[in-house]
Amino acid sequence: MEYHEAVNRLERLRRLRPKLGVGTTASLLETLGDPQEGLPAVQVAGSNGKGSTARTLERVLREAGLTVGLYTSPDLNDLRERIRVRGQKIPKHEVSRFVEVAWPEIVDRSVEGDEPTFFETFTALALWRFDRSDVDVAVLEVGIGGRYDATSVVDPVASAVTSVSLEHTEILGDTVEEIARDKANVTPAERPLVTGATGAALDAIRADHPVLTVGPEDADVYASEGEVVSPTASKLSLVGPDWAVETRTPLPGAHMATNAGIAATLARQVGDALGVDVTEADIAAGVRNVHAPGRFEVMDHAPLTVLDGAHNPDACVKLADTLERLEYDSLHLVFGAMREKDHPAMCRALPAADRAYLAEPDVERARGTDTLATVFDRETDAAVDTFDSVLGALEAACWAADPGDCVLATGSLYTVAEARDHWTRSPRVVRTDSHGAAREALASADVPRAVRTDRVDAMVDRTLRFHVRRGRAGELVGRMRSLGGTGAVSGIEAADQHVEVVLTGTLDQFRDLVRYVRACPDGRRLAGRVNRALGIGTDETPAAYPWHDGTAVMGILNVTPDSFHDGGEYDTVPAAVDRAEAMVVDGADIVDVGGESTRPGADPVPAAEERERVVPVVERLADLDTFVSVDTRKALVAEAALEAGADMVNDVTGLGDAAMREVVAAHDVPAVVMHSLSAPVDPHHRYGYDDVVDDVLEGLTERVLLAERAGIDRSNLLLDPGLGFGKRAAESFELLDRLSEFRALGTPVMVGHSHKSMFEAVGCGPDERLAPTVAATALAAERGADVVRVHDVAENVAAVETARKTRGE
Repeated sequence: MEYHEAVNRLERLRRLRPKLGVGTTASLLETLGDPQEGLPAVQVAGSNGKGSTARTLERVLREAGLTVGLYTSPDLNDLRERIRVRGQKIPKHEVSRFVEVAWPEIVDRSVEGDEPTFFETFTALALWRFDRSDVDVAVLEVGIGGRYDATSVVDPVASAVTSVSLEHTEILGDTVEEIARDKANVTPAERPLVTGATGAALDAIRADHPVLTVGPEDADVYASEGEVVSPTASKLSLVGPDWAVETRTPLPGAHMATNAGIAATLARQVGDALGVDVTEADIAAGVRNVHAPGRFEVMDHAPLTVLDGAHNPDACVKLADTLERLEYDSLHLVFGAMREKDHPAMCRALPAADRAYLAEPDVERARGTDTLATVFDRETDAAVDTFDSVLGALEAACWAADPGDCVLATGSLYTVAEARDHWTRSPRVVRTDSHGAAREALASADVPRAVRTDRVDAMVDRTLRFHVRRGRAGELVGRMRSLGGTGAVSGIEAADQHVEVVLTGTLDQFRDLVRYVRACPDGRRLAGRVNRALGIGTDETPAAYPWHDGTAVMGILNVTPDSFHDGGEYDTVPAAVDRAEAMVVDGADIVDVGGESTRPGADPVPAAEERERVVPVVERLADLDTFVSVDTRKALVAEAALEAGADMVNDVTGLGDAAMREVVAAHDVPAVVMHSLSAPVDPHHRYGYDDVVDDVLEGLTERVLLAERAGIDRSNLLLDPGLGFGKRAAESFELLDRLSEFRALGTPVMVGHSHKSMFEAVGCGPDERLAPTVAATALAAERGADVVRVHDVAENVAAVETARKTRGE
C-alpha cells in the first residue's frame, strides 16, 4: 500500500462523530497486540495549553536522556506531525504498514456499526508506533475531555489538566465544574493530578482527586513569567517544593509560564516513576528549547508578524494579554475560524485591530467570510476586508503593514497552518534527467502509480517540486500543461494537508507560469520563490565571505585527544597553530577549530574544558590570513571563541539551543546549521527515512525559521545536510548526489564528508579514505557545494580546482 492510499483511508474516518468510551480503541489495540500494555504514559488534558505543555514535557524528558514518544493534535500540515519519536515524525512507510495491519479490523467493526473514529484510529497508530520504537515514555495530548477520550486506554504514570473553560458542552457538560470533573478522570493511580486550573474548576477537581497546583500565586509550584527579553523570548521562574529553575522560554505569556511549570512538574513525576533523575538543568534546557509551531510564533520582525492558533474566547484573551506587552503601531489582523466557535466572544477578546483581513481556511468546518465580516462589523471598529484564501489575506496584510506595525494571524490552527506556508514553501529543482530519476521524484512526491506511468516520459526539462494546497496544485499543473510542459500532483486528497506538486517545463514555460502565479491574489511570494529556484532575475552575491567566490575549503583542526581521524595530533596550542598555518599554505579558506569530538560513542566534554582547549588556539589564529570557525554545540564556548577572534560558528546540532542562536545573532556572524539526529553521534539512534533529502530538508527548514526568529539573517546561514550523523551510507551518498536541492532554502550549502564511515560502502577502511574523500569533494563541488569541510586540504583544494576547470572557470 502506498502512503497516499493509507492517508486517504484514514481521512475517510473523519466523517464519524466522536463517541463516548474507550471500548472501540481498546478493541482495535487488541488486534495489534495491546501495545499500550506496560507502556509508561503521561496524559495531558485541558481546554487550552495542553499542546504546548505536552511539547515542553517531551523536550524536558529528552534532555534527561529518555527516548520519548509524543502524540499531539491537530497537525498543521501533515498527519505525521501528530506522532513523533525522539522528535522525528512517524515515517510514511510505518503509516502504510499500520493501515495494512489494522484496516481489516476497522472494516469488520464498521459492519457491526462500531467503526473507530479518526482520532481513535490515530491514537492506536501512535501507541503501536511507540511500542515498535521501544520508547521509555509516551506523552499523550488528550483529545476531548478525559473520561471517555481514546487516550484513556492507557494507565498513566502522571497526568495533568492544564486549564478548564467552556468547550464541547454537548459532550462534556454545560458548566465549568462538569467539564473539570470529566477532564480530571485522567488522574493517575499513584500520583496527584498536576493542574493549572483555578476557581470553581479547581474546586471541582480537588473534591474528587489529589492535586498538585501550578501557577503564579497560591500554588504548590510557583510559575511566573518575568521580563520580556525579546518578541521571541521571556524570562521564567519555576519553584517547586525542593527544586527551582530560572530560564528563558520561547513561549511568552503568563499562561505559558504556568504550562511550563506543569510540564516541569510532570517531568519530575515521570522521573520518579522510571527511576530517572530529571535535573534542574534538564528542565531549564527543555523549557528554553521547546518548539511549538503556531503557538505565538514570531515569523518576522519588520513588521512584527505573529502566528497563534487561539481558537476560543479564553485563548484569545491570553493572546491579547501577551501581545499587549510588545510594542507596535497599527495591528493588521488575519482571521479565520471554525463554524462551531463563539465568534463574537473571540472578536471581543482579541486585541483591537486597525484592519481585519478575513479568510476561510480550506477545510469543511470553516466559517464563511460573509458571516465573519458581519461579526467584525458589529463587534469591532476595524476596517474589514475579505479574501479567497488565508495566504491572500496574509500577503495583503504584510503588503499594507509598515515596518513598525504588527501582523497577527489567528482564529484557528487551520488558519495558522495555511499562513505558515508563506515561510515554509520552498520550490526546489530536482533531477529528472533519467527515467529512473524522474520516476523516483514522482514517487517521493506521493504521485499515484498510474499518473507516474503516464507522465514519467515527459519529465525531460527543468523540474520543480514544492508543496501547496490541493486546489492550487491542480490549477498549477493544468496551467503548466496548457503552456506545453507537464506536471503531477500528490495523491493525498485532504484539503487541509500539504500536497506536493511536480512541474516540468522549459525556462520560457516557467517564466509564463510565474507571470500567471504573480497575478493571483496570493501568488507574489510563490512567484518570487519559483524565480529564485530557477535562477531567474537573481543577482550575484557580493564576495563578502569565502564561499561567495566558488567552493571554499574548510580545513578541520581538532584540538581534541579523541576525534575519529586525527584525535591527539594537534591537542597542544603550538601543534594546532602549526597545523592551521600549514592548511592555509595548502589553500584553506577557513580553519574550523573544534574542542569536542562528536564521533559515535564520544563522551561529552564540559563547556569549561572545551573552552580551555579552543580559545587559546583561536586567539593565536586571529592574525592568520583566513576565516576562523569554531566547531561547537555550546553557547558558552561559541561566545568565548567569538570574543577571542573567531569569525563564524559551526554547530553540529543545527543551532538547536536557543542560547546558541542568541550568541550568533548578537555577534552577527555566519553559522553552519547542520542536520543531525544526535550529537555526539548515538550509533543506536536511527530513523527510517522515506526520502532522506525530503526529511532532512524539512528539518533544516524549521531550524532556519528558528534562527530567523532569533534575529539571524538568512544570508548568514549555511546548511549542512549532515552526512553520517545517524544516516546510513546509502542515505549519505544520496544527500551528496542531490546536494543542489538544498539550495531551495536560499542559503549556501556545506558538505562534511572527510574520512567518514560512509566510505566503507566502497571498500575503504579507516586508513584508506583519502581517495574517496577527494572524489566526494569533486562531486560536491560539481553539484554546487559552497563549502567542503576536510582534513586533507591540499588534495581537496586540487579536487575543487579540477571541478572548477570542468565548468570552464
